[in-house]
Amino acid sequence: MSVLLQPREAHVTGSEKGSRFHEPVLSEEVVHWMAPSGSGLYLDGTVGGGGHSGLLLQACPTCRVIAADRDPEALAVAESALAFAGDRVRLVQGRFDEVLDELDDAEALDGALLDLGVSSHQLDAEHRGFSFRPGVELDMRMGGVDDGVLDAAQLLNKGAAEDLHRIFREYGEVPRTGRLVREIVRRRSRNPFRTSDDLVAVLYRTLGRAPAAKEKARVFQALRIAVNSELEALDRVLPAIREAMAPGAPFLVIAYHSLEDRQVKHAFREWSRSCVCPPRMPLCRCRGTALGSVLTRSPIRPTEDEVDRNPRARSARLRVWRKS
Repeated sequence: MSVLLQPREAHVTGSEKGSRFHEPVLSEEVVHWMAPSGSGLYLDGTVGGGGHSGLLLQACPTCRVIAADRDPEALAVAESALAFAGDRVRLVQGRFDEVLDELDDAEALDGALLDLGVSSHQLDAEHRGFSFRPGVELDMRMGGVDDGVLDAAQLLNKGAAEDLHRIFREYGEVPRTGRLVREIVRRRSRNPFRTSDDLVAVLYRTLGRAPAAKEKARVFQALRIAVNSELEALDRVLPAIREAMAPGAPFLVIAYHSLEDRQVKHAFREWSRSCVCPPRMPLCRCRGTALGSVLTRSPIRPTEDEVDRNPRARSARLRVWRKS
């Protein structure tokens, strides 16, 4: 269940504290494409430390933002970072595919943003278990210990072999997936998985050598996506946000890996077609009109200067769609 939070007074203003928690990626581009104005209502479905929301609220002193995140640590930071906006911001604890339940049906969104992936804080905080640094507990739950889902260690220890095979093949495109899963099953029969070292050791045995950082990243990414049901949640939320938006509202999504980006690209393209009937159907029997239009034919990528300042921005891809 989501929890509504009201911002409290803080000694930081704007996105200052949020940027220390997680530097907002493509921030100028987000403000440009969102173009907040008037008394518009905007959704930041993945608020993190409040960086993007703070910039939108600063750019438009009369706008309002619904800022949501499933991570209670992120919301605690965002609560302080966005306190300068007073009652113009409403904080909601919950997964982005659940937050729309908190909206007033009488008011449509004038814009929406999803900044997907993992925050810098989550990667750097060892107790969150997202990193493959030595000795880190295998957790990876974006909502923290009270998220109500299996953590990464439990998934490795209890998951069926066929499910693990699908996770690593589909979510990480991991080579030698079959051998990796066999090594996981063999390991857990003797010693349960607990830390990053346990999983890296299995990957070492799978490859017959020390794995490169990119190889470890693929395995850990796949596991994180599965723990948090990220792609399933994204599939549910994209059309839900579209339906909640007012005509003319922009929908911005920042993705960090090809699976998310492909999902967003296909959704935006399908919504922008006037006919989605099967090719062999003689007469159009579908909606017969486009729901909106793609504003970014190719994804917007960070500049070299931004990547120099924030190397974790390197893989970011921003796509924008506007509702008719």
